[in-house]
Amino acid sequence: MKRSACLFSLFALILAAPATMAADLSTPIHAIKSIEKDGKGQTEAIAAVRVLEKADPKDLPAILTAMNDANPIALNWLRSAFETIASRDRTKLPQQELLEFLNNRDNLSQARRLAYDTLKSVDPGIEERLIPTMLDDPSGEMRRDAVIYTMNQAEKLAADGKKEEAAEKYKAALGGAVDEDQVKKLAEVLKEYGQKINLVDHYGFLTRWKLIGPFDNLGMKGFDVANPPEMELAFDKEYDGMNGPDGKPLKAAWKELATDDEMGLFDVNKLFAKHKGATVYLTTEFDSGVDQDVEFRLGTSNAWKLWVNGKLLFAREEYHRGIAVDQYLVRGHLKSGKNTILLKLLENEQTEDWAQDYSFQFRVSDYSGRAIHPAKPVAVK
Repeated sequence: MKRSACLFSLFALILAAPATMAADLSTPIHAIKSIEKDGKGQTEAIAAVRVLEKADPKDLPAILTAMNDANPIALNWLRSAFETIASRDRTKLPQQELLEFLNNRDNLSQARRLAYDTLKSVDPGIEERLIPTMLDDPSGEMRRDAVIYTMNQAEKLAADGKKEEAAEKYKAALGGAVDEDQVKKLAEVLKEYGQKINLVDHYGFLTRWKLIGPFDNLGMKGFDVANPPEMELAFDKEYDGMNGPDGKPLKAAWKELATDDEMGLFDVNKLFAKHKGATVYLTTEFDSGVDQDVEFRLGTSNAWKLWVNGKLLFAREEYHRGIAVDQYLVRGHLKSGKNTILLKLLENEQTEDWAQDYSFQFRVSDYSGRAIHPAKPVAVK
């Protein structure tokens, strides 16, 4: 449909629509989902939202379904229309259909959360019925609520002197926890119960890598320089690295690297602290039991590039903004069997104390943050 024709149809719908409508919503929904990042299609989307906002509450599940494959901009427009309709008359909400949408874990997490919050506004008891069952939910937000709920149950059991039952509840809560604040709190509580929690295993941090360097990043010019590891992973080869104090190239050879840090943190400075303005490469293999879409989650205060199976997935040239668990989330794919992960990590030449951090932590998870472990862990030779 041409743009002018689409606009005419939408404005005709606006004029014809009563206060509530049960008409075919495909035209306004299509117009909203067609809006682009640069704003193209915004005029049509504005008109479409005005039409959609007059829909009957029974059409709310259709709007939620439309969110499943909507781009982020369209998602906000659809959410706005949904909330306008839902708030108009809460007594007419299609509760059963909304519940069915919520219970389908294949639906978009944000849309499922919207369905939950809408149902909760008319049925406060839904929290007690549903949230305890969501410790393994693919929605990180829903699972966080389930962890809080389960922790509160554990605290009540502990207050009643039922320590063994409380410990089991705390362990169940930890099984669903991904957010660092919840994980650390639960680990501390369980420690008081005499249980040591392996945070590396819980998060799935990768703790064994091969490393090579230092290559040159003086003047921060190394970010776009393709050093030999970007061309080949030949672990028996040695290369000329950055120049040393005597002006001659340092030799760069592959080394095995492992960490026993409880949060899977690698301190690259232990090997390269005296080399400012340096670049290193790290690689490891990840054995995946199946073909699967995943998130690669990295924490570092340094500039970096990430390749998986030879494909550049993401790059960020920024130094010393701090480090945090799951600081960067990069979506990608693992094929069944062996996958090669290559990380380029660059340090600049700042001399301030706070600018001396040269470290990273790395893990693989599903989209909600739950750890995905390799089928066969990498062994250090």
